Amino acid sequence: MYFRNVKNKSPLSRQQWLIVAILALTQFTVVLDFMVMSPLGDLLMKDMGVQTSQFGVVVSSYALAAGISGFLTAGFADRFDRKKLLLFFYSGFIIGTLFCGLAHTYEQLVLARIFTGIFGGVMSSISMAIVADLFSLAQRGRVMGMMQMGFGLSQILGIPIALFIAARSDWQMPFFMIVALSIIMLIAIIFSLPSISNHLNEKVNHSALKHLFKTVQNRNYRIGFLATAFMSLGGYLMMPWGSAFAINNVGISQAELPLLFMLVGISTFMIMPLIGMLADKINKFQLFMGASLIMTIAVLIYVRLEQSGFLLLTIVNMLMMSGIMARMVPSQALTSAVPELHDRGAFMSINSSLQQIAGGVAAIIGGKIVWQINPNSPLMNFELLGWVVVAVILVNILLTKRVYNYVSKK
Repeated sequence: MYFRNVKNKSPLSRQQWLIVAILALTQFTVVLDFMVMSPLGDLLMKDMGVQTSQFGVVVSSYALAAGISGFLTAGFADRFDRKKLLLFFYSGFIIGTLFCGLAHTYEQLVLARIFTGIFGGVMSSISMAIVADLFSLAQRGRVMGMMQMGFGLSQILGIPIALFIAARSDWQMPFFMIVALSIIMLIAIIFSLPSISNHLNEKVNHSALKHLFKTVQNRNYRIGFLATAFMSLGGYLMMPWGSAFAINNVGISQAELPLLFMLVGISTFMIMPLIGMLADKINKFQLFMGASLIMTIAVLIYVRLEQSGFLLLTIVNMLMMSGIMARMVPSQALTSAVPELHDRGAFMSINSSLQQIAGGVAAIIGGKIVWQINPNSPLMNFELLGWVVVAVILVNILLTKRVYNYVSKK
């Protein structure tokens, strides 16, 4: 039923385009808050005098808090107007980001990141539930493509600007910049996003906790959860070590990192709308398979780069990031069609939680595989990490195939 009308072009109305823009820009601020921690790491560690292991706690505290928050929210996610839910959690995210900018000790920053993760980690699931409520499956590829452009924007504009501001003031200033942008988006949500409450017409005769457990117990839902978890594992196994690998193994300078982020971000920004349109025109699983092949090839080339220079590193990073993003769009579109209407909010919350937790687990696994003799030495075992990523991609293909089979029979 879902795939019968996929080939029929379903144009977006002006109101739908406005909603997509609001959700995409809102997602941009949340993604930027998460992404900016890694490039700010050097400045932050020197200013606070923290060790690399302590900085790892700062980064992972957000993901763990986000994962726990998502599970706790899942039982209640389908019992409120989605606009009100979005406003509540986005307001908490803004407050948490403000606390990050105001932090002056290691302990304060960890607490601020936990607070931010509790609210910011749920934002993606709420946005995905809104997309599933307001857009047909034939439109979701384009919408997911636009939503993922927030990732590209964070690299094109957000991270380079944040690094520029931080270098000329201190590491706290980028967080104040994110707060200012987020307040603008909060106002846009209040006045431009409609009430989204059709799911409230679906009667749920059990408590929030039972609703959570019933969602988890659904075998078909669990397949979707596993596919999302392995998608996140494949993406995050290598991401935390990108800067260290570029500097210590490939040999680029610290000053070249912002340009690398910007060029890769531009390529991601340009390819996402194309991937979104393709996802609505061709078989979503075939697109996912093609993107998985591209990512596999790029990863195996990437992990073998040794003193190869800035240009080749940039090209391979562009290819790899294109594969990552091109897998994500059809995968999210397929997964969004798995839950029934009355389970959608809970499903998306759990799905987002597993994505966050899997990302944290991936960072831990990656940290156990790669190692350095000293902070300035090359990363060891990076090629082995690449093969682990390839194995995860293969498992993810099998799981996504099962999701595709289930959705196409609905």
